[in-house]
Amino acid sequence: MGFRITSIIKRASFSITEGSTKGFKVPKGYLAVYVGDRMRRFVIPVSYLNQPLFQELLHQSEEKFGYDHPMGGLTIPCNEDEFLNLTSRLSEL
Repeated sequence: MGFRITSIIKRASFSITEGSTKGFKVPKGYLAVYVGDRMRRFVIPVSYLNQPLFQELLHQSEEKFGYDHPMGGLTIPCNEDEFLNLTSRLSEL
């Protein structure tokens, strides 16, 4: 099985000041999340939500932000490298 992270995760630069004005469309079956200090936007498969590794990130997000996320969307409290590492492992499952 090859490394397919670029085909699974679609990343777009997204600064805090841009908010949701960019209007990036999220394809059916995917979810947009914001990660890292720069709040980069990643589009991930919704199937990740069922994975225990990703559920731990969701739990951390709930502890840090509750249901009030600064970007108006789901914010994941980890750095980009950690997130990319985790999602690359999930894509191999």
